[in-house]
Amino acid sequence: MTVNIRQMATLCVALSICALLVVPGNFPGLSGDARITLAIFALATCAWIGTPIDDTYIALGAGLALTATGVISSDALFGTLGDDTVWLLICAFVLAAAVARTGLAGRAAAFLVGGARNVRQLTHLTTAALVVTAFAVPATSGRAALAMPVFLALAKVLADRTRLVVMLALLFPTVILLSAVATLIGAGAHLITVSVLWEAAGERVGFTDWLLVGLPLAVVSSHLAAEVVLFTTTKRADRKGPVHITAEQIQEHSEQPVTGPWSAAESRCALLLATVVALWCSEPLHRVPPAVVALIGAIVAASPALGTVRLKDALKTVPWSLLLFMAATMAMGLALSDSGAAKYLVGGIPLDLPPWLFLAVVIGVSTAAHLVLQSRSARSSVLVPLVVAAAVGAGVNPVAAALASTAAAGFCHTLPASAKPVTLYAEIPGIPTYTPRDLLRMSAVLAPMTALLVLLFTVAVWPLLGVPLT
Repeated sequence: MTVNIRQMATLCVALSICALLVVPGNFPGLSGDARITLAIFALATCAWIGTPIDDTYIALGAGLALTATGVISSDALFGTLGDDTVWLLICAFVLAAAVARTGLAGRAAAFLVGGARNVRQLTHLTTAALVVTAFAVPATSGRAALAMPVFLALAKVLADRTRLVVMLALLFPTVILLSAVATLIGAGAHLITVSVLWEAAGERVGFTDWLLVGLPLAVVSSHLAAEVVLFTTTKRADRKGPVHITAEQIQEHSEQPVTGPWSAAESRCALLLATVVALWCSEPLHRVPPAVVALIGAIVAASPALGTVRLKDALKTVPWSLLLFMAATMAMGLALSDSGAAKYLVGGIPLDLPPWLFLAVVIGVSTAAHLVLQSRSARSSVLVPLVVAAAVGAGVNPVAAALASTAAAGFCHTLPASAKPVTLYAEIPGIPTYTPRDLLRMSAVLAPMTALLVLLFTVAVWPLLGVPLT
């Protein structure tokens, strides 16, 4: 009944907006293309919020409607699938499949976690390991799935300390979501943000540019979040006592070896991954686009002689639905920008605010947006075009505003359904895990802390790294 009421309410809102847009006398100065774009945008957003229809289906329908009405051309719609960021993500998933096939993740986890001697060390070593996975596996859901065997092994070893298991169950998705901002391939929303910045503001943000501003924020926010998780889910007595996890204990729950000499496949894969990441990070020196580097890496990873995975098996791991969603929402962002709809929407908003206050509003809205739009990519496709347009009008650097909005939108921990990693670790058969009450308790502290941290980085740290405030 509640779902039906919500669907009816969102439908009424969408139809009301469309009805207002149809009347020529309303909204003077709004062009025909802009009216159509806003109507389609409103319908798509309300469908994302209030219906169980697949997000990708809605996005494709919106893209098709924009093309059929002539707001954007078919070349613009289909051209988004050929965007270099889409190819970057495809090739990154092929590389991730090669890494997963070799078992390097389990070996790295055993090396890091095995050094823990108390609960706090275990917490922060696990956090460090999860942050590093942002360079090896694109998308938060993929990282959550890759880390699951490591969590299960730790849960079995600590089975007699239930609250620590619950803490780790909450730590894994929390760090995975917050550390995604470290790299351009950390989430599909990042690629949408980069595309909008290029199309709407003419600003190109490369892999190295994102890494420079995102990695420090990811490291700081992840370790602060680890402390929040530790203190909101455990008691002093839980944190006392030594912790000693051996590689042999982790090996009992891993199919691939986590100790002993490296196999030839592991060595090749580790060398390939290190080379690809090094080339990504040194893009300003050699000028080879990240997508081309990723394609070379994917070809080598799937090659018969040097590879560790067959190409057809690796391509099965690519989330094609996410790629189609990204392409369609890129087209929607292009329509908002080119039609003048985004500029019109923010035209009535008072923008004579100090830059820090403008960014504080952007970050606050972006942090809370997950309560309405569960899809991280959908949040960016809705918010970033408006944020970029508003930033230009407010005299704020659109790159700083877009990055701040995207980073703040990475907080989505309030409810079990707020993000796929949170849902994945919420119910694990045979393992004690967190409850909605645990999530709310943690979010009450983590949400304002994350928002303030993003604001601090945007105002004080990023200008030192080449992203000025104005």
